[in-house]
Amino acid sequence: MIEFALAIVVALGLFWAIARFHLRGPDLSAFDRPPGQHFASTAPGEGHRTVVASLGRVAVVLRELPRSEHLRVLRRAMDEMFSSDGLGVSFVPCDAGGIPAEWVTAPGADADRRVLYIHGGMFTMGSPVSHRRLTAEFAKMTGGAVLAIDYRRMPEHPRMAGIEDCRAAYRWLLDHGPAGPVPAAKLWVAGDSAGGNLALALIAWVRDAGLRAPDAAVAFSPATDSTMASPSLRSNLATDPIVGPLFGGLAKFPNAVLRWYVWIQTRVNPRDPRISPVYGDLSRLPPVLVQASEAEMLRDDARRYVNRAVAAGSPVKLQTWDHMVHVWQIFHPDLAEGREALEEVRKFLAAKSGSDPNFR
Repeated sequence: MIEFALAIVVALGLFWAIARFHLRGPDLSAFDRPPGQHFASTAPGEGHRTVVASLGRVAVVLRELPRSEHLRVLRRAMDEMFSSDGLGVSFVPCDAGGIPAEWVTAPGADADRRVLYIHGGMFTMGSPVSHRRLTAEFAKMTGGAVLAIDYRRMPEHPRMAGIEDCRAAYRWLLDHGPAGPVPAAKLWVAGDSAGGNLALALIAWVRDAGLRAPDAAVAFSPATDSTMASPSLRSNLATDPIVGPLFGGLAKFPNAVLRWYVWIQTRVNPRDPRISPVYGDLSRLPPVLVQASEAEMLRDDARRYVNRAVAAGSPVKLQTWDHMVHVWQIFHPDLAEGREALEEVRKFLAAKSGSDPNFR
């Protein structure tokens, strides 16, 4: 009996030591300030309340279903949440060097101007269809062609599969447009949430691989720290109506347990920059705009990434809004703050493109 108890103590000690010294990243609390450019508002508007109410209806449906059905229902709900009608663009399926994708173009698009868009969805949900409101907007604001990729998702595929798909799609996009193999004249990368994580990890890989860098990148509410160390993951749990209900159960566990969970789930050390870009080399990056909500759980993921990148000398900028839901930009044009945020994106991309006459 004593030997069994001793074995339990040793196992728990080893569990803790691995989580503490092997899986945990360095302390980033010094990068919680400065806060970035802030767009203040006194209270959530009617548009925001409508969005939150619609999210609440999805939560009600999930409560009535067994957990084994949640992922299937959420995937379908994401794809059906927004209509593709009336967006003023075309959606054409394509094969991006072996990666399923679709081209999104507005009338008169210049196919040599290209955007790689990487959708969000916690690495398990989302698709080019679910994010057409955003890809259509990028097509219109850049006057170019958007490649929205359908990267491999978990749990059917390992975490690294999605990363490899993003890299393969970027290589392909450098030399292929909607009409065939033509080098890109202008190139941007964008993504939201999980897609923001993939986009930020991608631009660092592009630099290290010696490839042609994107002219700029945009990340909406990106997840940047898979060690779950950001304070807002817990402090904003009650004010995030999207990530909060999905992450609330996990938030009850100590960080050491969460790091083990991520390691087992992804098969990658959670501090590895491939899945936690905040811990990577953030020097010599292209211009990057990061937008996040002060109310969402991933706020400090965004803030710490930006402040570390700025300290490393990279031209990276943070913008935050009060009250907004996670990736509120996708709820434009119904949500005024969504329109405001996307106008900031347009101005950022235009400013980083010099006297480019194609920005609209």
